[in-house]
Amino acid sequence: MKNKLTVTIDDQNYTLVADQDIEYMKQVAAHVNAKVAEIREGGRVNAMDALVLAALNIADDYFRLKTDGEKLRAQIKGYVEESTDLRMQLSNAKREIFKLQSGKK
Repeated sequence: MKNKLTVTIDDQNYTLVADQDIEYMKQVAAHVNAKVAEIREGGRVNAMDALVLAALNIADDYFRLKTDGEKLRAQIKGYVEESTDLRMQLSNAKREIFKLQSGKK
């Protein structure tokens, strides 16, 4: 079901239509509005330039987080592989202990 919401970004109204819930849409719009306001506070920047600069900043954040996420996934994969190897070693050690305790070779 599509949700419809009118938001204000830099004193302009925009109508959003999306599958996400209303609260999420409000959060996204508030984030964009805050980024635009941050840029506008920094100096004399017209609305269009502020929107483009905000979009670039948000895209930069996105790509940095995406790269960080990929690094974390690779790190987790390494930990899982290491854990699997250690479990195998533990299992082998337990079998060896059992053989030694039962007098078998």
